Amino acid sequence: MTNDTLYLKIDQNVQVHDTHITLGDIAQLTCSNKEIENRVKTVKVKEAANGKPGRHAMSVMELIEAVQKEFPSLEVNNIGEADFIITYENPKQPKEAVSWLKTVCVCFLAFFGAAFTIMTFNNDVDIPKLFGQLYMQFTGRQSDGFTILELTYSIGVGIGILLFFNHFAGKKITADPTPMEVEMRLYEDDINNTLIESSSRSPKKKGKAGAKS
Repeated sequence: MTNDTLYLKIDQNVQVHDTHITLGDIAQLTCSNKEIENRVKTVKVKEAANGKPGRHAMSVMELIEAVQKEFPSLEVNNIGEADFIITYENPKQPKEAVSWLKTVCVCFLAFFGAAFTIMTFNNDVDIPKLFGQLYMQFTGRQSDGFTILELTYSIGVGIGILLFFNHFAGKKITADPTPMEVEMRLYEDDINNTLIESSSRSPKKKGKAGAKS
């Protein structure tokens, strides 16, 4: 066998649906020798524990070891993550009624949560009193509680929410990610880093315990 070179690239979090995980399921592979590339894709990497959904931290060193066990003379270069997460999800799709129920619950919580937040803010800064004073200063008349100030404020809050979340009727206003998407990505990165750190520390603890004993 000639000394071919295999390049592999893995994202920080890889989602799979098959309990028997192969290298081709989790990594992008390229090699000048396509026969070797196709064979490497079938190298078994891991099995999902009990077939239950979950996340498993792995190191790219485990993948390189598995490849070189099958192809000793193959040079492997990693151009992706050194440590990564395999997320196994059940291939069975949830029932449509359950999905709709979850969507309704999320919409319900988001709507009333946002409404409560706006009302508490208005109460804290006493918006009605402030608008009443402004209306008196500019018009010289007493506010009846529903003036141009309240109207424009209400419309402005709605427009501001649309612009802030960058969504309207299921469509994005601009190509930029929404604040919610940014926060969710940061949250996902924090979870991945925590799982990887916890996994890397576990063997060290076992090693120390064995040294002491």
